[in-house]
Amino acid sequence: MPRPATSSVRKALTSLDHRVELAVGFTVDRLWRDHERGLLDERTASVAAAHRSLSDAEQSVAFYRVLLQRLASDEYPMDSVLFPRIERTVEQLKEAVLVRGARETDLSDVLAPVEASATRSPAGHAELKARDIAMLLAIGQGAKLHEHLLTQRLSVVTASGTRIGQHDFTRLETAGLVQRDTTHPLHAGQPITLTDAGRAALTARPTSRVTSSPAPRPGAWPDAATHTR
Repeated sequence: MPRPATSSVRKALTSLDHRVELAVGFTVDRLWRDHERGLLDERTASVAAAHRSLSDAEQSVAFYRVLLQRLASDEYPMDSVLFPRIERTVEQLKEAVLVRGARETDLSDVLAPVEASATRSPAGHAELKARDIAMLLAIGQGAKLHEHLLTQRLSVVTASGTRIGQHDFTRLETAGLVQRDTTHPLHAGQPITLTDAGRAALTARPTSRVTSSPAPRPGAWPDAATHTR
C-alpha cells in the first residue's frame, strides 16, 4: 500500500484547529483558501503554512494506523511474511507520530505572537446584528460547548435546544462576548457564559431589534428584519 503524498489538498483535522481559528478570527477552511490566493499577511501566512504541515502529518499518522489495523486483521494471511511488515509499519507509525509532534510545536510557535497581538476588544453593540443578539440571548439562558466525537468539530447547544455552529461561536468568543469553562471536558460539555462585555452589549442594544427573535437554528438564519419586510 503506497503512502499518500503529503501535498494532498485534503485537510485533516488537527488538535490545534480551535487555537488557530481563535487566533486568526476565522475558520481553517477560509485560512487555507486565503493562503492559496495570497491574501494573508506574512504572520498569518506562516500560521497557514504551519497548519498545512501539521495537517499533512495527521494524514500520515492516520494512514499508518489504518494500514496497521489492516495488517492485523484477517485480510492478510498469517505467515512469516506478515510479521516483518507489521514491525515495519509500527516503526513508520512511530516516526509519523514524532513528526506530528514536531509540527504541533512549530505551529504553536508561530501561533504565539498572533495570539498575543489578537484584538480581544469587544464589538460595540452598534456592530451586532439581530442574529448575533439572538445568539447571545440564547447563550445567556444557559449553553454548553460540545465536540463531535467523529469530526471533532465544535458546536454550542443552548438550554432551549438551539445549536450554534463553530464559526459563529468562535466569532463571538474572539470578540470577547462569551467565554467557556475549560475546567470541564469537551465530551461532557463546557459551560458557555456571557462575559461582562457580552452582557453590556445586550443591555445597550436597541430593544426594538430583538423582541421575539429566537436564536436561529442551522439552515434557518434569516434575521428578524427579513421577516418583517
